[in-house]
Amino acid sequence: MSRAYFITGTDTEIGKTHSAVRLIERWRGEGLRVAAMKPVASGCTLGADGELVNDDVERLIAASGQTDRDAMNPYRFAPPISPHLAARQAGVSIDLALLRQRFAALQADADIVVVEGAGGWYAPLSDTLSMADLARALAIPVLLVVGVRLGCINHARLSAEAIRASGLTLAGWIANQPVADVSCRDEVMATLTATLGAPPWLDIAYQQ
Repeated sequence: MSRAYFITGTDTEIGKTHSAVRLIERWRGEGLRVAAMKPVASGCTLGADGELVNDDVERLIAASGQTDRDAMNPYRFAPPISPHLAARQAGVSIDLALLRQRFAALQADADIVVVEGAGGWYAPLSDTLSMADLARALAIPVLLVVGVRLGCINHARLSAEAIRASGLTLAGWIANQPVADVSCRDEVMATLTATLGAPPWLDIAYQQ
């Protein structure tokens, strides 16, 4: 059975895709077959072929070498809004059973599958479903991307608590710095390491 991880974040635009790409590149460098999945993506644009294209998905494709967008990204929406609102506007219901099927197909041909969520842990997929429900449906360990900046300790601890309350394992966390300067960064990192109850997997410095 291949390994798989669900990547969530302490907020939106916090570096989930960047972190996923770093992990994919590392594992592929070790000779592993890695598949990426972005189950739901909003904020898409029309490509040359008339299909909706998402920047995050394209970055995952470039890192993993996958070519079947429909397999790795079943739901794509144009408006850059919450997935549940984008789906509602499109008249689409996000089907967890379909996402489980697509995930299983990817898992069958990979050593590791990296599943990137949208937004944070409780980002809604519908009026009744959230990213947490998707992660539970896939039943895989979670990696939490922490945006290292002012306020991140509270956000990270709340997210870690929510992940465990959902009955899933927090396998580790990734520090990604989205701002140029962070006061007392070493101390912040030490506090996160001491309080999250899971090991840091990557520490990604600020990039302009």
